[in-house]
Amino acid sequence: MLPRRMGNRADQATVMAAPPLPRRGERPTRRRLQLVILFISTVILAEAVVGQRGLVESYRARQQYRALEAQVQTLEAENARLREEARRLREDPAAIERIARQELGLARPGEVVVLVKSIPPTK
Repeated sequence: MLPRRMGNRADQATVMAAPPLPRRGERPTRRRLQLVILFISTVILAEAVVGQRGLVESYRARQQYRALEAQVQTLEAENARLREEARRLREDPAAIERIARQELGLARPGEVVVLVKSIPPTK
């Protein structure tokens, strides 16, 4: 579209500097582009926060890792305790005798085993 010719040069500069008006049926593409970029940014942000590898899932995974790490430490300590007990039972006759007396109620020849039962008092 050519600018209209006016008699005064100042009027011509004003007419030429004004942005062209959109034609009828022409869509403002810059606004549409901004909305598309905003939508894509919103989708990416939502995926980063709540997606499969988002912040929420990462937080949950860290919590689960800490819990499992604590469980592993507990199991390792119990495993070490059981290894030591097994070693004592293989090598220490006193440990074998203690277990036989406590858990099986065994006694040496000539000893008398006395079992004491606690009876709750009657009211």
